[in-house]
Amino acid sequence: MQTAGTGVLARGRAAWARARQRWWVRWGVDLVLLALVFTAVAAWQTRHLPGSGAPAPDFTLRTLSGETVSLASLRGKPVVLAFWAPWCGVCGAESSNLSQLRRVAGDSAHVVSVALAYEDVAAVQRFAEEHTVDYPVLLGDDSIQQAWRVNMFPTVFFLSAEGRIERSVVGYTTLLGLSWRWML
Repeated sequence: MQTAGTGVLARGRAAWARARQRWWVRWGVDLVLLALVFTAVAAWQTRHLPGSGAPAPDFTLRTLSGETVSLASLRGKPVVLAFWAPWCGVCGAESSNLSQLRRVAGDSAHVVSVALAYEDVAAVQRFAEEHTVDYPVLLGDDSIQQAWRVNMFPTVFFLSAEGRIERSVVGYTTLLGLSWRWML
């Protein structure tokens, strides 16, 4: 004897089997699952970072050329703030994307980076030269790393013109990904 619920379930399975025979349904389902996995991994990676809407921890740091830059001095424009380490291969791969974002953003945003977890300033300088870094490089320390809760490299924060954290991303990010997050 078949109950009403069992008949509905059987019809649903049969309809799903027919739908899965179409290539666009298979691809659509696969893409949705991939997007869900990607979103879950991104959320997990940023779980310990300061949250969206939080005020950005202020700092005053020295650049490679010896000038000082404070985060407060960058207010008035959105800020893309990248934390990296000179020994990080992924950071080197992402550096050209940050340079391109700086050119795309022009005067409408600041693109700045903070070097962390380095042995000496010479290592940071070598990284900047090897990767043709054309955005400001600030020399961070353990206190900056703790204040921003950065424990993986690269980590990029997107700040509002008022100095609030809008979003963050950990790991390699393409120019398209950086641009999309900056413009949101």
